[in-house]
Amino acid sequence: MQLETQMKLKQEKNMVQYLKEHSYWIKELNRDPLKYSAFQEAMKDFYHLRTTDKISDAIDNIDLISSFLGAFKS
Repeated sequence: MQLETQMKLKQEKNMVQYLKEHSYWIKELNRDPLKYSAFQEAMKDFYHLRTTDKISDAIDNIDLISSFLGAFKS
């Protein structure tokens, strides 16, 4: 694996953990370092780090709080 790719991977804890759990990416990144962006997208999908995931989680939390308040109101 190229040194530049290794440095990018070590910058984030989640990337190293995802690489350990899905070791087939090591072979993919060794063969084609340009697949780093695909690796990064797969990691974000797996750990739900996308903006839409964060918004969805916030909406779920708001719904949970409103249901608790509705139960106490009755």
